[in-house]
Amino acid sequence: MTTSPSTSITTPSRHSLERRLKEVKVSKSDLNALVMDYLDREGYPSAAQKFASEANIQPTSSVDSIQERVAIREAIYRGDIQSAIERINELNPMLLEKDETLHFALLRLQLVELIRSCGLTSTDDPTPAINFATTELGPRAETNPQFLEDLERTMTLLMFEQKDLPPQYATLLDRKLRVDVARRVNEALFTEQVERTKTKLSLLIHLHVWAEQKFVEGNKELPAYLRFWHVLDNDNQGNDHDGMQSSGEAATMASEPAARIEEV
Repeated sequence: MTTSPSTSITTPSRHSLERRLKEVKVSKSDLNALVMDYLDREGYPSAAQKFASEANIQPTSSVDSIQERVAIREAIYRGDIQSAIERINELNPMLLEKDETLHFALLRLQLVELIRSCGLTSTDDPTPAINFATTELGPRAETNPQFLEDLERTMTLLMFEQKDLPPQYATLLDRKLRVDVARRVNEALFTEQVERTKTKLSLLIHLHVWAEQKFVEGNKELPAYLRFWHVLDNDNQGNDHDGMQSSGEAATMASEPAARIEEV
């Protein structure tokens, strides 16, 4: 009778980063603060109020202020930019006066919506869009080269019928432009309210991606299961991301200054 040799199974050693991550202890109060911060920032007033009560913590913003930001965001999503601007001025009269870039982005989006409503065929009347561009955006573009470039690119939409728009101009009519402007407006309003520029969850994501980039730069191997974008892509495989595309967004996050990450 022959006996088969025993097979030894070697348990793989943990990666040093994994060991260090497991050593980090996160308190319940810190987790509650992160969740509260996210609900407030992203505009979930009912959930924020309920979570604050259950976790026995103070919400960062009032329910009314969160609802106002949500109403502004929804107005931008549906293309009602004039209503959004009026609401912004009611909520924070100085914001658009101080942030000229944000104000121009809103006005430019309003111009895009006017062009969209005018239609993009040879029989449509572009006069409302031209008048708006002349009175509202022209004076601002005269003193800012970037504004001028953006305005000229937007006005180029009037030179083509919609079916003939080159890809580089067709993106201006993509609904994602509304999402981008709405995000910037929400960030600006939130920052004015609580004096922060990003949610803590967002900054932690930036920190993780920044650390990954440092590993890459140092030619160090990082297991796939510890890579943030590897996990994200697996979770969203086959889905169309509205907000972030992993490759481009990862590069942007990794280039963030360490000083901003240290705000966490």
